Amino acid sequence: MTPTLVRRHRSSAAPAPRVDRCARARDWSEIQERMLVPLHEAVYERLDVGPGTRLLGLRCGTGLALLTAAARGAEVTGVDSSPERLALARRRLLPDGPRAGYAGRGGRARTAPRLLADPPGGAAGAETAGYTLVSVFEPVGCLAGDAEGLGELLAAALPGAARGAAVVLVGWGPPERCATSSVLRVAAKLADPLCGARGWRPALRDDLEEVAERAGLRPDGSGRVSCPFGYADLDSAVRGLLSTGLFDAAIAATDARQVDKELTEALHPYRRADGTVWMPNVFRYLVARVP
Repeated sequence: MTPTLVRRHRSSAAPAPRVDRCARARDWSEIQERMLVPLHEAVYERLDVGPGTRLLGLRCGTGLALLTAAARGAEVTGVDSSPERLALARRRLLPDGPRAGYAGRGGRARTAPRLLADPPGGAAGAETAGYTLVSVFEPVGCLAGDAEGLGELLAAALPGAARGAAVVLVGWGPPERCATSSVLRVAAKLADPLCGARGWRPALRDDLEEVAERAGLRPDGSGRVSCPFGYADLDSAVRGLLSTGLFDAAIAATDARQVDKELTEALHPYRRADGTVWMPNVFRYLVARVP
């Protein structure tokens, strides 16, 4: 009889694996977030972000994209549901406290950045209405169902945007142009769909347009930006990729040790002679307008 290999999965009733959220947030801030800097800069250049810009950054992470916009003179508000990431964003953007003055481009005093757990609404929203740019630099289409969650976030945020304001959505480029796609397939392979896991999936061509359409936005151009992922070593690469959250479903379905092992093996083809890890990627962004 031919032996049958069975991969052990956690029961759907089993508790989710414990994750050190503070360590994940630090890894995101120190390792992974900078990978998208070319994308931030390309978008800000295209939209001429500067002193006249009022930016609302949704899923702002630990605030690097907000910091870049503020350095160009923009007034920025960031929203993220992770208290650990928001804490690091405050440390980065408001090192002297929330009431401190902020010097923008040219040394002019600017309104201090605001960092919130939810989109501003009610009285808070009225105070900050008129955002000229709403950005979501967290790539759409990575997880099954993430577009629906983004739609809810946009519905809560867009009432505070000015008519004609730009809304920027970001997604992965074609899998054949993203070396990291082959590594992220580990997440899809190990996640257990029978347990309702929201594992990674390849980006689809119209992901961004579908989100914009459901939000009632008018597409106004798009672009592609090269964002290679470069790491000092395999350990940094594993920590950086895990910090994205794209492997959480795989960890829940198996265990952290197995995910680490298979992720490390998947990264070996991208390890260079000096021990660094280098993966070329292309990201796509869509600019849409608030009617």
